[in-house]
Amino acid sequence: MKEFVLIFRNSNNPDSKPSPEQMQEVMTAWMNWMGSIAAQNKLAHSGNRLSVTNAKTVKPNNVITDGPYTEIKEFINGYIVVKTVNIDEAIDFAKECPILKVGGNVEVRAVVAPDDNS
Repeated sequence: MKEFVLIFRNSNNPDSKPSPEQMQEVMTAWMNWMGSIAAQNKLAHSGNRLSVTNAKTVKPNNVITDGPYTEIKEFINGYIVVKTVNIDEAIDFAKECPILKVGGNVEVRAVVAPDDNS
């Protein structure tokens, strides 16, 4: 089995404010989705949510900017790590991610071992 990180990106659209009911639906969908991955013993790490507002980027010459990307319209808001036979199986998990239903996307990346040069 190989490990893949599913990185969740969402729109930085200030007009996109879900109602409390919509938020509950989204949270239930996330819990069900992650639960289905865990039930298959494919969830290597449940990951974490990442702050959108409490973030800085450190650049060469001690330049520090607000946020990870001040000029883009989407942000990384979390990740999980899955263990699958190959990237195609990890992509299948990503295709079912609830973030896709609210305009987000999922980046799938292999976790590279120290002796792997890929």
